[in-house]
Amino acid sequence: MRLALFPLSAHLLPGGIMPLRIFEPRYQRMIAEAGESGFALCMVDPRQPDALRNMLPIATRVTIIDFDRLPDGMLGITVQGMERVQIEDLWQEQDGLRIGEVTPLPNWQATELAPQQDVLARRLGELFAEHPDFAAYYPQPEWANACWVAQRWLEVLPIPGEQKLQLLESDDCSDALRFLMNVVHEPLRPH
Repeated sequence: MRLALFPLSAHLLPGGIMPLRIFEPRYQRMIAEAGESGFALCMVDPRQPDALRNMLPIATRVTIIDFDRLPDGMLGITVQGMERVQIEDLWQEQDGLRIGEVTPLPNWQATELAPQQDVLARRLGELFAEHPDFAAYYPQPEWANACWVAQRWLEVLPIPGEQKLQLLESDDCSDALRFLMNVVHEPLRPH
């Protein structure tokens, strides 16, 4: 499958929702041509010296779920992650838009949070409460779904790209859950 590639410093995973501001002509064309296939959000790889290939090889195919003209005249879109994809090859078109030949990867299957992992859902709930604009994108959060919770954490935690890539390459969310259990802790409670 061929998809336009949109590099970002942030990453979005299946089920995730993100607003984007589109102003460069190449990306305006990408949006106009996205159709039902969508495009791929790719996390920038700062270690890659080749500017054409400065993206991690695992991306997320997204679809546009909303759009609006912003007060500053730019196009605002909201995208939702559909599936992980592996970038097999890529090239740049004349206007600078990068296109990739991608292979879909299976989405992580929904699985129930184990009781000892409930802290991940509770802390994510606290994050949602602190950031209601972010929480508004998820009117029906899947607090009991370990994969959904893990993916939302991986989107918001400041994890180095290469470490995030190792987690995203897994066939399921178990590696991500183990990692998250080591970095997400209960808040300190006063004695």
